[in-house]
Amino acid sequence: MGKKRIVKKGNEGGAAGARGAASRVSKRKLSTGILNIEATFNNTKISFTDNTGGVVLWSSSGSLGFSGAKKGTPFAAAKVGELIGEKAAAMGVRDAQVHVSGVGAGRESAIRAFSSKGIQISSIKDMTPVPHNGPRPPKPRRV
Repeated sequence: MGKKRIVKKGNEGGAAGARGAASRVSKRKLSTGILNIEATFNNTKISFTDNTGGVVLWSSSGSLGFSGAKKGTPFAAAKVGELIGEKAAAMGVRDAQVHVSGVGAGRESAIRAFSSKGIQISSIKDMTPVPHNGPRPPKPRRV
């Protein structure tokens, strides 16, 4: 038969829920930071770091619930940029540098959504890797 499960009703869980929400607000205060955007054809990943490079906030369009081909869209990238912008503004960030890598569709829209939360962007740097010569080409086909 097993044990009976007892469900408690009332405000017993309310206080714990309020503490959990308060602990999600970051206790760390930053004034500047670096926003790293990796925009691929399939996804857009954004991480916000302090000036030494330690990751403070991160999110991606896949972690927001977008799936399949929708992850690589500018709309999904804008949603990720808004989320990171809100969290960074709550931490007290006033200005940020932006490092963008990749050739995906969400490059500009992520930057625009981040800056719409009242954070000044001091510089934008493109970190997309460009091959100088690439690997050796295949031998010609002999028929």
